[in-house]
Amino acid sequence: MYSSSPNSMTANGSDSKKQRLDESPPSRVLHIRKLPNEVSETEVIALGLPFGKVTNILMLKGKNQAFLELGTEEAAITMVNYYTAVTPQVRNTSVFIQYSNHKELKTDSALNQRAQAVLQAVSAVQDGSSPSSDPGVLDLAPPPSPVLRIIIDNMFYPVTLDVLQQIFSKFGTVMKIITFTKNNQFQALLQFSDPVNAQQAKLSLDGQNIYNSCCTLRIDFSKLVNLNVKYNNDKSRDYTRPDLPTGDGEASKDHSLLGTPSGALASYSSGGGYSSSLSLSQGGGAISPLSAAAAAAAAAGRVALSGSGVSGVLLASNLNEEMVTPQSLFTLFGVYGDVQRVKILYNKKDSALIQLSDGNQAQLAMSHLNGQKVFGKVMRVTLSKHQTVALPREGLDDQLLTKDFSGSPLHRFKKPGSKNFQNIFPPSATLHLSNIRDGIGEDDLRLLFSNSGGTVKAFKFFQDRKMALIQMSSVEEAIQALMDLHNYDMGGNHHLKVSFSKSTI
Repeated sequence: MYSSSPNSMTANGSDSKKQRLDESPPSRVLHIRKLPNEVSETEVIALGLPFGKVTNILMLKGKNQAFLELGTEEAAITMVNYYTAVTPQVRNTSVFIQYSNHKELKTDSALNQRAQAVLQAVSAVQDGSSPSSDPGVLDLAPPPSPVLRIIIDNMFYPVTLDVLQQIFSKFGTVMKIITFTKNNQFQALLQFSDPVNAQQAKLSLDGQNIYNSCCTLRIDFSKLVNLNVKYNNDKSRDYTRPDLPTGDGEASKDHSLLGTPSGALASYSSGGGYSSSLSLSQGGGAISPLSAAAAAAAAAGRVALSGSGVSGVLLASNLNEEMVTPQSLFTLFGVYGDVQRVKILYNKKDSALIQLSDGNQAQLAMSHLNGQKVFGKVMRVTLSKHQTVALPREGLDDQLLTKDFSGSPLHRFKKPGSKNFQNIFPPSATLHLSNIRDGIGEDDLRLLFSNSGGTVKAFKFFQDRKMALIQMSSVEEAIQALMDLHNYDMGGNHHLKVSFSKSTI
């Protein structure tokens, strides 16, 4: 759906006004639309920073829009071209960027005072002079390091390594994290793959609360430029090296570089970079609204990761009892962990117990699936008090309500270091398809997915045509299609693989 022709003037082109907007010639002023409420000037400027000097900004807050002026037309063209291939996001919301009809911005400084102050700091730093003396303006010096030092104030709830990874991975690839306690304060060192990502994370998150009115992030650049992680456990993690040991359980003395391994990590180390159900800050409030499930998962995370047996069993309720089967729950929950057993309750058929390999997988599934609409009803997912799902005695389960999947070949996370660990995303309307058989075309796949009861909005093959993205008209339709069509037999021993995608078409 992305056009590579020079006439394509919009980034993130999935918009009904696209035809009219495409006619705008290149300009160093960019029009940004569909911004989330309460977005700050700093976050909008951060979109343009990697491409060159930002010379002016005008926020239209009532309309969720902004104009951003770059120093040169070339910088603006580079920015639009980049965001044509990579959907621009602010606070986990896709935004729409196009060339403006204005050739430059004339702004009334009295009305636009705060934006001008932020901009003055950027310009001063980029020109090499001292930034504005206004203490309310954020420092935007060129990023010295890809490593951030994070201190958490008012820590009333536990903040785990996984919670930090979820929050910071919105800004780029998180490679390593080390957590430790210093001066009775929880601290962390977090390394991005690129210093620009570290700068954008610091700009957006410094001073924000993770939960309402507590767990405040204080962020600085670290003097270190590379972290040396020895163990993958609940205190330190190197996402580039899933093969690292968990450590021997003895606390390390060197806090600044090692992290403190305490307790072994379960076999599932939450992989690399799953996307989060945490959404970025609403104004001065919390980085949430964090769903209750994610908060529970975050708070329980410390317990689970230290290996003190949090159950791997979930209770799913408010299910559509006419439609739900053990197989459909196995497929859906199997996106987030290896489902061992499923039992639909005999006396309460709108509820089911789902047993995953361990507590970490269960929490991950709960944080992503609680509150999703499945077969027309909003599903509730909580941790169960059961430690395992019991199988019925032979001959007693005549309604086939219980199924053992422990030997299933469809488990996504059996192989340590599997690529599937890096591709765990929340339910989304866009699905990623792989293992597509030769000779299967776009029309075949559109028809197959329409038959699952949904409407296909967009489709895009990857270059090798073995993989594709397909966009349904809602998340509920995509969930339905995934349950119906994951492992669909396409003939010739090719079974279609379906997962949620972080991309939009």
